Amino acid sequence: MKKNCIICGKVLKDGIMINGKGMCKACEKRLVNLKDKNDFYEYYKECIKKEIVHIISRGADCDCQNYHL
Repeated sequence: MKKNCIICGKVLKDGIMINGKGMCKACEKRLVNLKDKNDFYEYYKECIKKEIVHIISRGADCDCQNYHL
């Protein structure tokens, strides 16, 4: 099953995964470079809240794995 970006909806080929939800590399890059109080910043924030934050707040397992670099 293919996963889609939570921001733009395109099929994920790269990017980051958070609690099983993905954000493509292009959206990740745009988000990192946005200034706060920008309309796009608010849109991204709402997408993340809608798709990820509610999962955590409902008691999903939030334990992080230890990755050794």
